[in-house]
Amino acid sequence: MLSNLRKFVVSHKKIPILHVNNMCCSKMRSSLQRLKPHVPLGRNYSSLPGLIGNDIKSLHSVINPPITKIRNIGIMAHIDAGKTTTTERILYYSGYTRSLGDVDDGDTVTDFMAQERERGITIQSAAVTFDWKGYRVNLIDTPGHVDFTLEVERCLRVLDGAVAVFDASAGVEAQTLTVWRQADKHKIPRICFLNKMDKTGASFKYAVESIREKLKAKPLLLQLPLGEGKAFKGVVDVVNKEKLLWNPNSDDGKDFVRNPLLEMSDPELLKETTEARNALIEQVADLDDEFADLVLGEFSENFDLLPAEKLQTAIRRVTLAQTAVPVLCGSALKNKGVQPLLDAVTVYLPSPEERNYEFLERISRLLLPFADQHIEIPSLTAGNIALTVGLKHTATGDTIASSKSSALAAARRAETEGGKKHRRNNEAERLLLAGVEIPEPVFFCTIEPPSVAKQPDLDYALKCLQREDPSLKVKLDADSGQTVLCGMGELHIEIIHDRIKREYGLETYLGPLQVAYRETILNAVRATDTLDRTLGDKRHLVTVELEVKPVETASVMPVIEYAGSVSEDLPTASQEAIENGIHSACLQGPLLGSPVQDVAVAVHSLIIHPGTSTTMISACVSRCIQKALKKADKQVLEPLMKLEVTVTRDYLSLVLADLAQRRGTIQEIQTRQENKIITGFVPLAEIMGYSTVLRTLTSGSATFALELSNYEAMNPQDQTVLLGRSGLTQ
Repeated sequence: MLSNLRKFVVSHKKIPILHVNNMCCSKMRSSLQRLKPHVPLGRNYSSLPGLIGNDIKSLHSVINPPITKIRNIGIMAHIDAGKTTTTERILYYSGYTRSLGDVDDGDTVTDFMAQERERGITIQSAAVTFDWKGYRVNLIDTPGHVDFTLEVERCLRVLDGAVAVFDASAGVEAQTLTVWRQADKHKIPRICFLNKMDKTGASFKYAVESIREKLKAKPLLLQLPLGEGKAFKGVVDVVNKEKLLWNPNSDDGKDFVRNPLLEMSDPELLKETTEARNALIEQVADLDDEFADLVLGEFSENFDLLPAEKLQTAIRRVTLAQTAVPVLCGSALKNKGVQPLLDAVTVYLPSPEERNYEFLERISRLLLPFADQHIEIPSLTAGNIALTVGLKHTATGDTIASSKSSALAAARRAETEGGKKHRRNNEAERLLLAGVEIPEPVFFCTIEPPSVAKQPDLDYALKCLQREDPSLKVKLDADSGQTVLCGMGELHIEIIHDRIKREYGLETYLGPLQVAYRETILNAVRATDTLDRTLGDKRHLVTVELEVKPVETASVMPVIEYAGSVSEDLPTASQEAIENGIHSACLQGPLLGSPVQDVAVAVHSLIIHPGTSTTMISACVSRCIQKALKKADKQVLEPLMKLEVTVTRDYLSLVLADLAQRRGTIQEIQTRQENKIITGFVPLAEIMGYSTVLRTLTSGSATFALELSNYEAMNPQDQTVLLGRSGLTQ
């Protein structure tokens, strides 16, 4: 039932195409059986917006706020930058909750899965709806761990803006780069929040420079910190030249004062802020012609006379144009700086009508999300985010149309406009918006039910989990008949295993974790094969001659070429059968049975007896490909991971020595305050269980981040060892 829950966005323009996304479907599992709000034990919730007790007050105002007052945003960052803590403070100050949740205590609103609370990380995205100063904010807290990158990808598909959270002592980290690139791809306007300003080693200047250098972004400094590390006590509003100080005796950060900077009381701070404001004005003027005309005309003599509202409007324009990013700072854990961040969300990030999405409001049953709570609503206007129940045959990335004819009409319209370059991209985006790029899994292992009788239950659980998480792949091993799980990392597979136990009540057994190798060839080889078989009174005869050769450019799918004599009058059905046979043969290489990549297949000759079935054509081509691959010089390709380790100087040599033993290559070593940042590449096979080893080596003081870089050829010695371990010979 859970997989029937989907999240979607509705925009202000009405055409019969609807984008559907199942970002948080698993997070609603526990409460789907009840349509009234569910309040988990141990948390103190305020009434949901528009609700008093169990009564709905002014439901129209709850679900249909003015579209200009709606903000659909995501919180994204590297793991441990403080996304979930920031979200908790946002919910508290907006009145959504009455108590402050804590990741370490396991009582946060958006991290309510058991696995999230036990590990203190976000695994699946969660949506929350709340109000702030007359604005409706639909917020999604996304994961920061690389194993759950797809969660961020599908969230960004339905968001209008994002808040990128940074650890002020670390600046831009490995996964920050990944989520930033995803936001770039989806053209999402962003605000940067430099969190953890109270942390030892926090540096506002360093963090800003890392945004400029590593993300190639233009930071607009809207705030300056009042102190750093333990001395951090508040922020300066550069736009309004005001000082915001939080009451040190306040437990929840609600009590703070906003005072104008004056020459008499804060001469040095006023001077610094004025210089920062003038620099900000000049920076925005360089990016926005309309603002430049205003500054050079009316306010050229004295920037101090420029109203804050005019500057804010210009900052908003460059933010929406994604030519620069506003930067704010604070400490979510210490309850400082979150309220101004919320103000910035409403002022600088776009409403749905300022984004180029076009969907119809057309669905049968709707739910308004509040993380693990929800209420059923009768209708929804453009620009909102909601959930729907009952879509049994959809998956992440699907597009739903109100009718087949409307979908065909939209496709025809796109085709008609295809020749007009200035409109072609727009129309294509309307039709293709729902798609997501699913990363290839790098780990796999077998999974078995407790008994044969439970196999159908396991199959059902895996089917549901795959619909929620397309980065999880499930396949059947043809030789052993075992079910194989393919995932993004050790944690990913561990979480899937745990969810099967908790949510489906199945005690499954996992085989040893293995690396997803690939194979290729080093030289061109020709092969010929004939399949001659009589079934009943029908003879099936196929003879094929083809060549398999390496290609220089990386290509996961085989490149298929046809000789002129073959392509002439080749029926479509026969061509499809040939290509199916080629693709099927390349799924299992001759060395390890791993997928074959970076190859081209040239079909030189094909003779088909009349009446031969397409199945026989595919079988003959597949067998011929396998024969050619076995004759070629073969090469194993292994996944190479980009690794970033943050370690203190005391343990640097130990970590470097360990990486050398793991066939690691060091790219560079940077200094970040008291820490050293090691960046390099390590084969995935050598990094399994690395978190435990690193903790032991550094007494728990080091952290690391991994992401897939590329597939690289193994050297002959390592390949021989691998094949020997697998009981194979080259």
